[in-house]
Amino acid sequence: MITFLFYLPFLLLFVVIGVYGERKISAFIQSRYGPMEVGPKGLLQTIADLLKMLQKENIVPGAADRFFFQTAPIIIFIAIFAGYAVLPLTLGVEGAGIRTGVFFLLAIVSLDVLGILMAGWSSNNKYSLFGAMRSMAQIISYEIPLGLSVLCVVMIAQSLDLQEITQQQGIFSKEKVWLFGLASLDIDVTEVGGFLSWNVFRSPFLWLVFIVFFISGLAESNRAPFDLPESESELVGGYHTEYSGFRWGIFMLGEYGMMLLVSFLAVILFFGGWNTPLPNIGQAKLAEWTSGPVWGAFWLVSKAMFFIFVQMWVRWTYPRLRVDQLMSVSWKYLTPAALVLVFICGIWRLLMV
Repeated sequence: MITFLFYLPFLLLFVVIGVYGERKISAFIQSRYGPMEVGPKGLLQTIADLLKMLQKENIVPGAADRFFFQTAPIIIFIAIFAGYAVLPLTLGVEGAGIRTGVFFLLAIVSLDVLGILMAGWSSNNKYSLFGAMRSMAQIISYEIPLGLSVLCVVMIAQSLDLQEITQQQGIFSKEKVWLFGLASLDIDVTEVGGFLSWNVFRSPFLWLVFIVFFISGLAESNRAPFDLPESESELVGGYHTEYSGFRWGIFMLGEYGMMLLVSFLAVILFFGGWNTPLPNIGQAKLAEWTSGPVWGAFWLVSKAMFFIFVQMWVRWTYPRLRVDQLMSVSWKYLTPAALVLVFICGIWRLLMV
């Protein structure tokens, strides 16, 4: 219920704001204006584009498999949106409350590959099929380092519950803290709190793990420089070449939904989730003053928006990889690095006991 009441409206609002933000960010990076005509500073341009898209005709190619063609976008969106069910929103609000939330999220989101394959194959278009095959190869390849990076955090936290992982990183946790990996300090985290109790500070190796996670997350979201499945200059539009109107919009909704989901997961696993970044300093109990249900939702969304900005920044900064380069990054670099980090995090956890 929490997922439906909060995350669905928030996702729809985020897509409208995110498209406008990406246009403005890209324009700033490339020294252009971006949207300027519709509304103040072009604020209504995205809404105008949305209304235009909804009025377009939904065309189904004559030689396409009509059932699978129409079903594919829905499957992709459902698979991605179902992952939001286990995300903890704030203190006391843990979504579906599944104790194996990490496992559920990774499993259910991976089903979007089926929708992508259905979209490319059912279109009866060679460009769509090439895009679908590229996307399958990419997503399956990068799921391995992504899963291994998540496993590193699970080993440190000794839990698959996202709410419990979040609580361990806040002022509500009471356990030994390894401050920057330099010393074992037997302190009560409730006396400090803030960013010092986040996973990336409790275990310094998790910074490297986060880099692997973030790169893999970009590939899972089909974001540049890993947007080879779409690759407009080579494949016209990838697996959704034949789609128009509302069904094309669902593909874009799924892409932005995946961006947001990866950002939320990064925040929860590495950067304290809904916990405040402000520590208690002497008599200034900043961590306690900026904690609570409302503050928790604010911090979670704010951190996620920062990583959304970074993903957009990366898109308009780096060029697209070739197919061979894309596979090499996964199989030759990220996967071996993730395996080494799993081994290191295992030893680190034994030392913390």
